Amino acid sequence: MKVQRKTLLLIASLVWCVAGFNILRIGLLAYAPYISVFHIFLSALVFLVFQTFIFGRLVKKHTERIRGYREEYHFFLKFFDVKSFVIMAVMMTGGIYLRVSGLGPEVFIAVFYTGLGAALLLAGILFGKNYYKTVRTRNIDMETAK
Repeated sequence: MKVQRKTLLLIASLVWCVAGFNILRIGLLAYAPYISVFHIFLSALVFLVFQTFIFGRLVKKHTERIRGYREEYHFFLKFFDVKSFVIMAVMMTGGIYLRVSGLGPEVFIAVFYTGLGAALLLAGILFGKNYYKTVRTRNIDMETAK
């Protein structure tokens, strides 16, 4: 199924928001017994590291790639490149294994998943913002052309 180029940004937004919400939910559900200034600080640190060094850059890279497409219509999964799909699959598999195997203590799940989930959710929101900016810019261009 092919979609408009700008729709790839909306799909990316929805995928990242759903993933981020679910990971954040898992972290927050585990957090109650571990609430402390130290753990909140660690969650914020995880958030900052992932947002600054991974997801913030990823949003910028994929937004530029999508906006740079010449053709208007693309396969709906082209919101990511192959490398990003592989990274996502490895992260999901590792996260599920970590929880199911019990290798990650509950405090780790609470702290790490809360920071990671918040960063993922923000990435989804940023993709949504980029979608909105693309749609708005296009509408302004169309009005100016009239």
